[in-house]
Amino acid sequence: MRKLIFPILLALSGTAILISLGVWQIQRLQWKTAILAQIETEIAAPPVAVPATPDAATDRYLPVTATGTLTGDVLHVLVSTEENGAGYRTVSAFETDGRRVLLDLGFVGFDDRDIALPAGEITVTGNLLWPDEVDGFTPDPEPTGLWFARDADAMSATLGAEPFFIVARDIQPASPTVPMPVGTSGIPNDHLSYAVTWFLLALGWLAMSGLFIFRTLRPKEL
Repeated sequence: MRKLIFPILLALSGTAILISLGVWQIQRLQWKTAILAQIETEIAAPPVAVPATPDAATDRYLPVTATGTLTGDVLHVLVSTEENGAGYRTVSAFETDGRRVLLDLGFVGFDDRDIALPAGEITVTGNLLWPDEVDGFTPDPEPTGLWFARDADAMSATLGAEPFFIVARDIQPASPTVPMPVGTSGIPNDHLSYAVTWFLLALGWLAMSGLFIFRTLRPKEL
């Protein structure tokens, strides 16, 4: 029986570690679910005026409303959505209350890149956002105004605007663009699948260990 002590300890310790990792992922799932619920509450709050000095830490997702005019300076961001397929996000400089900000007007299809945007005064309701979409693999924007990710700092420098986005949820009068409002759908929450994986690994580890112990105990044939 002494030769079984180590396999049994290994089986129990390995199973315990894998189960603890699964439990940790369940805890992470509860934490992430609460965070997403909080974000959704913040997104759906009553809109306010755009703060004088928006802060990326405290004002992210802040619902705002603003009235102003588009400057005619437009950038397009390549995007693909389940609802509309492939096309562009339309980003324009937006002058409101004596300031110029970035306005994400929403989606247009490939054939509508040059569609006419509202020329008069519009009222936009949406949320402030500082997107984190650029990484080391993001191509540089093309001279034609085509971008491959939203970059508040670079786009604001290009359009001479403040470095944050108002992402439109509603535009009045209506714009030909389809708003792509801020939401939590793009925030990953895969902790349940991770937990299931760890629990299945624990079950597999226990089964393989049990099989090894069974074979060790089985009398050897002469």
